[in-house]
Amino acid sequence: MWRTIAFVLLLAALPGAAGAQSKTQQNPDPDRLGMTCAQILQMTSSDWIAKISAIDASKVDGQLRGIRVYGRCYDERTDRLAASLARTGKGPVKSARADFAEFEAALKDFAAKAIADAVPTADVVKPAYATLYEKQFRYIFYQEYEAKAVKPSRSSAKPPAPAATPPVHTDSSPPAGSAHTATAQERARSDADPMTMAKNRFGKLLEPLPEDKMHELHRAFGEVIGAHPISEQTRLAVYRYAISILEPPSATPFAPPPF
Repeated sequence: MWRTIAFVLLLAALPGAAGAQSKTQQNPDPDRLGMTCAQILQMTSSDWIAKISAIDASKVDGQLRGIRVYGRCYDERTDRLAASLARTGKGPVKSARADFAEFEAALKDFAAKAIADAVPTADVVKPAYATLYEKQFRYIFYQEYEAKAVKPSRSSAKPPAPAATPPVHTDSSPPAGSAHTATAQERARSDADPMTMAKNRFGKLLEPLPEDKMHELHRAFGEVIGAHPISEQTRLAVYRYAISILEPPSATPFAPPPF
C-alpha cells in the first residue's frame, strides 16, 4: 500500500507531470513569437511586420498576420489607458466620447470610400494597413486627456509674465493693416509647413479621380475634419492617413507610418 502511495507521489513530483497544466497555461501566444505586447510595441509596426513576413511561407499571409498581432497589442494598450483615466475620473466625459465616436464613424466612412476608389480589389494588404493605422486616433484621443491630467493646476501655476511693450514700427516695416507681399523666404516657410504640405499632397491625389468620385471623397473628408473639434495633431494625422490610402503603390510614401 505504502509503495503505491510513494509511487504516486513520485509521479506528481516529476517535471512535466504536476507542472504540465501550468506549463500549458504559460505557453506564449505563438503569433507573438514568444514576445509580450510591450516588447512588440517597442518595435515600429514596419519592423514587426517585416519580422513576421520573413518567417512566413507567404509574404501576404505574413503581412496580414503581423498587422493583426500588432493591432491587437495596440488596442490593448489603448484600452488600458482609457480604463486608467476612467478610474481616476480624468478621462473624457460622455459627450466627448460620443463626439469622438461620430468622428471615428466619419473617418471609417471616408476610408471605405477611399479604399473603394483607390485600392485594387485584389489588394487585401493595403486595407489591412488602413485598419491598423486608423487605431492611432483613439490612442491620440486618450493621450490628450492623459496630458491634461498631468498639467499643473491653475493655483499652482506661475502667474503670467507681464505683457511686453509692443514694438514701435520703423519706417522700413510695413504698418499694421497695409498690404504685404510675401517674400520668397516666407513662401518657402509656408510651403514647408507640415500641414500645408499635407493639404497640397491630398489635393494632388484627388485630382486624377473622376469628378463625381473626387467630390464624394472631398465631402466625406470634410465630415471628418470639419464637423468635429479635433486638435492640430489629430488634423495632421487625418490628412496623412488619407494620403496613405490614396497614394498608389509605386509612389514614394508622403510620410512614414504613424507608429
